[in-house]
Amino acid sequence: MDLSFVIVSFNGRDHLRRCLTSIYEHTKDIDFEVIIVDNASADGTPEMVVAEYPQTTLVRRSENAGFAYAVNQGITVASGDNFLILNPDAELLSNAALALAEELATRPDVGVLAPKIVDADGALQLSCRAFPAFSTALFNRYSLLTRIFGRNRFSSRYLMTDFDHTETADVDWASAACWAVPRRAFEKVGPLDDSYFWTIEDVDYCQRVHCAGLRVVYFPDVAVRHLIGGSSRTLPYRTVIARHRGMWRYYRSYLRPKSVLTRPFVDASVWAGIQARCALHLAMTGVKRLIRGND
Repeated sequence: MDLSFVIVSFNGRDHLRRCLTSIYEHTKDIDFEVIIVDNASADGTPEMVVAEYPQTTLVRRSENAGFAYAVNQGITVASGDNFLILNPDAELLSNAALALAEELATRPDVGVLAPKIVDADGALQLSCRAFPAFSTALFNRYSLLTRIFGRNRFSSRYLMTDFDHTETADVDWASAACWAVPRRAFEKVGPLDDSYFWTIEDVDYCQRVHCAGLRVVYFPDVAVRHLIGGSSRTLPYRTVIARHRGMWRYYRSYLRPKSVLTRPFVDASVWAGIQARCALHLAMTGVKRLIRGND
């Protein structure tokens, strides 16, 4: 088996249908399998897969253990030499699987190969980043400062807005909306950290790829369409909380001061900042849901 698609689904039946259709329409000249790990969907997703795509391997979970856990579970039953981890709200626009597998064959030192990601309208989605720093708390993709002062050096550094997205290049990390990962690299790096329920597991994994002496490569010769938040919208409060728990775990793993003298102060400051940000985002989520409910 050349390649195993690994897709984690959760209450995104229509997105997953389009995703699977794109795979079977575009994937040619390569021996592949499709493995779907369903995180206890309640919208008929598993039933749709069984009825419409019986050639897939469906793993039905009785509870939602998160994205990383489900990816790892899917890989345990995969038989491919390479894994194509794909979000259910993503669609192939070409024979991407063959192109990614061929590129991996020429790059034995690559741990993650990430294609270009585009929005529904074809616009570039900024899918590769610099590793987070403390400034990222104020200058991330959704922050007010980035929206007002989008050209500032902190936002530009993190979001890589000045990066030439038409050139293949090494990057710190790339979104797991679509990753091509060689089995040999996965065995060397290890599974995704399933302590991250949703988001930041891709940043953590790319950190570990670099630590293992492998590369994360952005490969724009292949494009994949991605609708952000296709599944996370169905559990808005839980995903907000999970994201912020992940921030705390990432900080403790990679950004925590080594000095025992400064660590308590920085820990307390970071913890307070994450809690305040989480509370704000929960409140904003509630307001948005209330407004949509009144539309």
